[in-house]
Amino acid sequence: MRGLNDLVGMLKAAGESTRLRLLALLAEGDHSVKDLTEILGQSQPRVSRHLKLLADAGLIRRYAEGAWAYYGLAPAGEGGDLARWLIDRLDPSDAAYRGDRTRQAEIRAVQQAEAAAYFAKVAESWDLLKTLHVPEAAVEAAVLGALGGRQVDLVIDLGTGTGRMLEVLASAYKRGIGLDSSREMLAVARARLASAGLAHAQVRLADIADLDADIGLADVIVIHQVLHYFDDPGRMLAQARKLLKPGGEVLIVDFAPHDLEFLRSDHAHRRLGLSQGQMQGWADAAGLDVRSAQEFPSHNQDRGLTVCLWHLGDRTNTDKA
Repeated sequence: MRGLNDLVGMLKAAGESTRLRLLALLAEGDHSVKDLTEILGQSQPRVSRHLKLLADAGLIRRYAEGAWAYYGLAPAGEGGDLARWLIDRLDPSDAAYRGDRTRQAEIRAVQQAEAAAYFAKVAESWDLLKTLHVPEAAVEAAVLGALGGRQVDLVIDLGTGTGRMLEVLASAYKRGIGLDSSREMLAVARARLASAGLAHAQVRLADIADLDADIGLADVIVIHQVLHYFDDPGRMLAQARKLLKPGGEVLIVDFAPHDLEFLRSDHAHRRLGLSQGQMQGWADAAGLDVRSAQEFPSHNQDRGLTVCLWHLGDRTNTDKA
C-alpha cells in the first residue's frame, strides 16, 4: 500500500484536465509525444511536462526508443489501477473526450496509410529486403519447429505480406489464411501460393488493426515482422487474441531493440524493436503466457539487427496447447 503522501501525489498528478485526457488516451494504447501533441493541440514542452508529472507519480511509464519516446499506462499495480479507476469514470459523451478520440483515430489512420504506401512501393522486393538484415532461414526453421511436427486445423498469418509464412508452414495446417491491408502485397502472395500449389492457403484483404471475429478462430496465429509497424504493439496483440481458439498459440517474429533510426524514417517502422520485458507485459495484458523466446543475431555486422521469436500460449487453457 502507498503512504499518504505518495497517494496524494498520485491524485494531484491526475487531478488536472490535460493530464486526465492524457491518461484516457494512453488507456487506448501507447503513444509518442509527437502523437499526443497533435491530438491535444498543445505544444511539445507542455505535453512533455504533463507526461513527466504523470510518470513521476507512477501513473504512466516512459519507454525510450532511439530519438523517440513512447508512453503508456503503468502496468497493473497501484499507479496503473488508480489511472484505470479514474478513466472508467469519465463520461464518453464529454466533448473533449470525443474530440481526442476523433483526432486519435485520424492520426492512426494516417500512420497506417503511410505504412501501406511503403508496402505498395516495396512489395515486389520485400523478401529481398528482409534478407539484408534477418537470418531468415534459421528463423523460418525455428517457426516451423515451434509447432513440433503437428498439423493444426487453422493458421492465421497477420500481416502476411508476400505469404512467405503460409508457404513455410504449409505442412503444419489443414487451412491457412493470410490477412493484409496492402493489395500489392496480396497480389504477390497469391502468385506465390499459386506457384507453390498451396490450394489450402488463401489470403484476404483486411485491416489487421481492427480484426473481424467472423474470420474464424485459429489454432495458431503468426505475426511475422509486423508489430514494429505499430505505435502500440500491445493493442495489436490484444486484437489478435480475439481470433485465437482456447488453448491456441501465437508465434511472433520481430526485431530486438536497436538504434537504427533510418528504419523509422525510410522504412515506416514505428518501434525500434521489441524488448523481452515489453513482450511479457503485452502478453500478460492479452491473457497469454510467453512459453519461450529465442534470439537470432544478425551476421551483418554493419546493421547488427537481432531477430526474436516468441512462442505465446493461451493462458486460459494451456494444458491443450
